[in-house]
Amino acid sequence: MKLMIATVAMMLAGSGAAFAQDAAAGEKEFNKCKSCHMIVADDGTVIVKGGRTGPNLYGVIGRTAGGVEDFRYGDSLVAAGEAGLVWDEATFVEYVQDPKGFLATYLDDSGARSKMSYRLRKGMEDVYAYLVSVSP
Repeated sequence: MKLMIATVAMMLAGSGAAFAQDAAAGEKEFNKCKSCHMIVADDGTVIVKGGRTGPNLYGVIGRTAGGVEDFRYGDSLVAAGEAGLVWDEATFVEYVQDPKGFLATYLDDSGARSKMSYRLRKGMEDVYAYLVSVSP
């Protein structure tokens, strides 16, 4: 029991350091994302010109997963949104590291799939900070 309490305490104490953020570094790291994603404001202002394979990431933070109108999401991501998944720092960081694994765990469904095949190996927190900085 003491070991479990100590482990939880260490995880909580380290959680702030784990989510250190740098929006400028995230902007550079986002270059990997723009092959599939764009950032275009609601008024049409292009913040980052990018691909259209993935949804527009303007305002993604705080948005329900699978919530961009007229974008064809995979069934598992839509199901996750319907189950209450909202993109915050923790869910975003975990998802971009392993989209399929995240959805399988979130939905408790080993058959869950993600259309996003790319895994961001580093800089997830910085990309999150960048997306927050360019959001409404």
